[in-house]
Amino acid sequence: MRHTFSLFCLFLFLSAFQVGRQRPITIFLIGDSTMANKDLAGGNPERGWGQMLPHYLCGELRIDNHARNGRSSKSFIDEGLWEQVRSSIQRGDYVFIQFGHNDEKPDTARHTDPGTTFDANLRRYVRETRERGGIPVLFNSIVRRHFVAGKLVDTHGAYLDSPRNVAREMDVPFVDLNKLTHDLVEPLGPDASKKLFMWVAPNTVPLYPQGREDDTHLNEEGASAVAKLAAHAVAREVPALAAYVHGDAGEGKRIDKKEKK
Repeated sequence: MRHTFSLFCLFLFLSAFQVGRQRPITIFLIGDSTMANKDLAGGNPERGWGQMLPHYLCGELRIDNHARNGRSSKSFIDEGLWEQVRSSIQRGDYVFIQFGHNDEKPDTARHTDPGTTFDANLRRYVRETRERGGIPVLFNSIVRRHFVAGKLVDTHGAYLDSPRNVAREMDVPFVDLNKLTHDLVEPLGPDASKKLFMWVAPNTVPLYPQGREDDTHLNEEGASAVAKLAAHAVAREVPALAAYVHGDAGEGKRIDKKEKK
């Protein structure tokens, strides 16, 4: 069984080199800290779900994670980060797009409004990806761990709707990652759900001697769980990628992962 799976991965590796391409198909990730690669120095347990995504993919796909801490759909463009990605896209590549957490922030460097400026930025990502021959996939934000009377309560509001609306308008695959993560976190309840997030007890991790209580960012367990949900959702929404997705971390994994801190 494992031998058969390995042969299948080899087939995917060979098929990834399309005519005229200089490298395998690349999945570019653009977004915020919940998706980004994290520095592991000091025993840091934090991970972005994009950092864990290669564990659920098979074949010689190339994962190039450009998501950055603190960025919004606006600041990612204004700081030139999008141009770095846009200029690297080859025909047949994918761009996974997830913003919203920092678009909500009030500062002028990052703030956008759902229905207007946020949507306009998402449309730009989609349009410019397609102009390069790439395939955009839109995601909305993962849930924050915000319980009220034992119920997980939304904190993102209309920022969750913009990716869905732009996806419908422009015929783009859309992954409702907020709903998927809501359904993951809420059944765990207020206490057990801490195991997925950056709740660190004092004097247990060198990087956080005072501990940390963070309901937005994921630890390794949480990021792995979210990456698995994202991978299987992509398999449903993007049939061309379904063959690259497998059930368990590490099974048949052959991924070229380009680190971006």
